[in-house]
Amino acid sequence: MFDINQLRTFLAVADTRHFTAAGTALGISQSTVSQHIRRLEAACGRQLFERDTHTVELTADGTVLAELARDIVGLSRQAADYFADSAPRGRVRLGVSDDLTLTRLADLLRDVGRANPNLSVELTVGLTSLLYQKLDAGRLDLVFAKRQPGDDRGTLIHRERLAWLAHREFALGGEEAVPLVLYPNASITSTLAMEALNGARRSWFVACSSETLAGLRAGAQAGLGVMAQSPLLMRAPGSDLVDMGTSGALPLLAEVEFVVLGRSRRLQGAPAALADLIVEKGPGLWA
Repeated sequence: MFDINQLRTFLAVADTRHFTAAGTALGISQSTVSQHIRRLEAACGRQLFERDTHTVELTADGTVLAELARDIVGLSRQAADYFADSAPRGRVRLGVSDDLTLTRLADLLRDVGRANPNLSVELTVGLTSLLYQKLDAGRLDLVFAKRQPGDDRGTLIHRERLAWLAHREFALGGEEAVPLVLYPNASITSTLAMEALNGARRSWFVACSSETLAGLRAGAQAGLGVMAQSPLLMRAPGSDLVDMGTSGALPLLAEVEFVVLGRSRRLQGAPAALADLIVEKGPGLWA
């Protein structure tokens, strides 16, 4: 009953409230716009616009059709995208380091769904070192995480300096050993924390360890010690963490780099489409 091209023209007129402007937006003549509207009104058996020499307004029936037409045109576009050869589709196994959950990661994943409705993302969140192992073993297609020292792979997305974080009431003397809250296994943040303290000849010990960032945060929130992590943790809801490094009592921590990388330097298909979106949108996650 309804022609998609006529519905597109109808929506253009409804949005611009002008036949000439609608034709310009669609790249068709004003006479074609008028023809589409006449045929659509004939198909409906209803008047869709009240118009004179100066104004164009939707009728009550036109308002109803406008809501329905947006759904019809939208579904038509989704169907066309799905069956288009150029539309990326398939499953992408994406590994994301757990500290990225502190950013606007949900916004990025929402953008993925909107831009590529045919992609299925299988998300794995965990330690960077474990994500790299899974990537190299072929169990992940793409990793968005910190770059391991000495590894030149990946496209740089963001760079930030780690902070010494502890509960706001935690006190640390200038000479006493530093109680560390860190991952039990080798990790980039734990390695950088130990290297900074060793370089400053400051003694330390492991006061609390956890395999998850949530566990580390709980240990620091409880006042058990200090951890080297992203400053974003101070902005998390309910956080009582502060930066202990501002007083100069602890050595400066190094920067970390967040990159996106795949199993090969040349990505194709669905992983390439997702990587391109991370490169485009990724820097805004820390905003």
